[in-house]
Amino acid sequence: MALFRLPSSAPPPLAPRGSGLSLRVPQMSDFAQWSQLREMSRAFLTPWEPIWPSDDLTRSGFRRRLRRYEEDLAADRAYPFLIFRERDEMLVGGVTLANVRRGIVQAGTIGYWIGAPFAGNGYMTAALKVLLPSLFGELNLHRIEAACIPTNTASVRVLEKCGFVREGKARRYLCINGVWQDHYLFGLLADDFRG
Repeated sequence: MALFRLPSSAPPPLAPRGSGLSLRVPQMSDFAQWSQLREMSRAFLTPWEPIWPSDDLTRSGFRRRLRRYEEDLAADRAYPFLIFRERDEMLVGGVTLANVRRGIVQAGTIGYWIGAPFAGNGYMTAALKVLLPSLFGELNLHRIEAACIPTNTASVRVLEKCGFVREGKARRYLCINGVWQDHYLFGLLADDFRG
């Protein structure tokens, strides 16, 4: 495997499985389950996410999202996944590796969400533990970064359980729910993960 992947090389297809979960790129056939879970989880997710576009839960909004995902995948900029429970193919959440940087950096930023009915059951920790080997392996990343609002203690616990190290705090780092908010910054190195 090449140390540095060239931008023109095709990204590998990733569909990690394990711990009773399967992760894969979203498809149009996921719309009904995705929109239902996001709608029922709106109040739960709103404090931790950017403001949703007015048409976010519409079929056309989802189609636009899929087009952006396709472009990002082709350009090796981002890798979106939906997380399904294998025993019943129930959608439980999503995770995206975004802001992929190559060359001397070989890094990306991870973000995730879990549906309200599935929160607190270990699904996100399990999903990240299933996904991380592919990010460090097939995608050949050196570093995965994450940012978390300090009051989101559940998310802080997920990152720490997965081996991420808190590296600092960024003031007014991301605009979440319409407000620029401080975030803890976390990092996980390939050496730390494999070590």
